[in-house]
Amino acid sequence: MGTHFILVTIAIMALASTLVSASDPSPLQDFCVAINNSDVFVNGKVCKDPKLATADDFFFSSLLTPQSTSNPVGSKVTPVNVMQILGLNTLGISLARIDFAPYGLNPPHTHPRATEVIVVLEGTLYVGFVTSNTDNRLFTKVLYPGDVFVFPQGLIHFQFNNGKTNAVALAALSSQNPGTITVANAVFGSNPRISDDVLAKAFQVDKKVDFCVAINNSDVFVNGKVCNDPKLATADDFFFSGLLTPQNTSNPVGSMVTPVNVMQILGLNTLGISLARIDFAPYGLNPPHTHPRATEIIVVLEGTLYVGFVTSNTDNRLFTKVLYPGDVFVFPQGLIHFQFNNGKTNAVALAALSSQNPGTITVANAVFGSNPMISDDVLAKAFQVDKKVVDHLQAQFWYPNN
Repeated sequence: MGTHFILVTIAIMALASTLVSASDPSPLQDFCVAINNSDVFVNGKVCKDPKLATADDFFFSSLLTPQSTSNPVGSKVTPVNVMQILGLNTLGISLARIDFAPYGLNPPHTHPRATEVIVVLEGTLYVGFVTSNTDNRLFTKVLYPGDVFVFPQGLIHFQFNNGKTNAVALAALSSQNPGTITVANAVFGSNPRISDDVLAKAFQVDKKVDFCVAINNSDVFVNGKVCNDPKLATADDFFFSGLLTPQNTSNPVGSMVTPVNVMQILGLNTLGISLARIDFAPYGLNPPHTHPRATEIIVVLEGTLYVGFVTSNTDNRLFTKVLYPGDVFVFPQGLIHFQFNNGKTNAVALAALSSQNPGTITVANAVFGSNPMISDDVLAKAFQVDKKVVDHLQAQFWYPNN
């Protein structure tokens, strides 16, 4: 009996590990800024010398600028992937803005290399995805501003503006280059054409597991979360509401992070992506911190932010930028970074992270507020200060803003 339980547990862990690993390759250095004109072909893009990197390699502007939707489908996608931000190379995440005219459609399509998470900024969208053969279940939801929905990797999905006004959504995708296959274009508009004999016999795709909706109360421990029976999944397992709701920033750091990860959307389990909203009071700070399991890409919605990250030893180079509404910036996985509202008004940003559960290590909280405390002898030597300074810092209350 004991042996059977161990074998079942190992099998579950192996399955979970396989599902979680379905993403872009992990970076082997702090970043790998792409070179577009290299004659060398690799899976991704060749890197330029890290010493030549600048903050602009991690920056994109004007994502909040409305785009023209005067086309047959009444929608326009503005991508922010490795072609627009060279610093996204190897970091496994990207963004996109989607503009919709009244009754505009982002037609049924797939992203072969990415899960997509969208948040509606304006208007109303009717969205859905279809599972793979043989069930072909349709999951649909009507989304309003602040609502979030997940489209698992590789599944056919769509977004339709079912209102009389324009609609806008921001999408995060779990690949630097997610790819897009619009079903009608690929099947009926390929170059050269697919034989009509082939199309007459239909088009089928097979995939073993489409998603793995988490169970929070399981007694089995795996890397991630145990899956619920897929037949019991509903559209609400991929849904979150209220992300555009302002949050209270009355705290010592003047900021508040609202996460939307696998704890809030159980359907994100194994899909390698999540979102967060960050509210800032005037001069509020999201203190220096790291995400051990994720790259972060943010877009400013309101206000102005001074942001930056520091590379690892021994260079410890600081990359900084002042961001305005519509500006985008990338913080590579595991690097210490911060966001500071250097204006006299509130600021708001949306962040996408390349993990269902990115984790956060706030430097001051971890070093000076650990439980139990790190020895002041250790910290005095590490920071090269008197032990009284360490004792004073350890006596402070380190506020967790997320």
